[in-house]
Amino acid sequence: MELKIKALSPKIGTEIEYPSYATSGSAGMDLRACIDGPLTVPGGGRTCVKVPTGLAIALPGPEYVALVFARSGLAAKHGVALANGVGVIDSDYRGEIQVALSNHGWKDYLIQPGERIAQLVVLPVAQAEILVTDTLDDTERGSGGFGSTGKA
Repeated sequence: MELKIKALSPKIGTEIEYPSYATSGSAGMDLRACIDGPLTVPGGGRTCVKVPTGLAIALPGPEYVALVFARSGLAAKHGVALANGVGVIDSDYRGEIQVALSNHGWKDYLIQPGERIAQLVVLPVAQAEILVTDTLDDTERGSGGFGSTGKA
């Protein structure tokens, strides 16, 4: 599968690296902050900061999706994570990838230009054929949710 990546900023490829896989076993490629100077993500988790990456992508078709995930180190060490949990980039989106970050820690976090801020994972998608029905098949679990199968 080929992923087309377009640089939207002249910094990409010179000051800021293109996305890449850190190791041969990496599922996600690093996305970096394409900013002119440090950017503050305020502590307390109530503010969302959109961080540009300077990149746009073209997935080969609707059978693929790109998902933006938090970097575990930023979350574990500083409380910085994606504001929306996971970012979804549809196959027909051609705009700049931006990463919405919130800081759940108490101390402000300063993002530096070129800093790795998220991971991009490309996955196959099965688009469902919607079938409206009045009944669903019974299962052992049924409608139990939110801890119904064991300790929450």
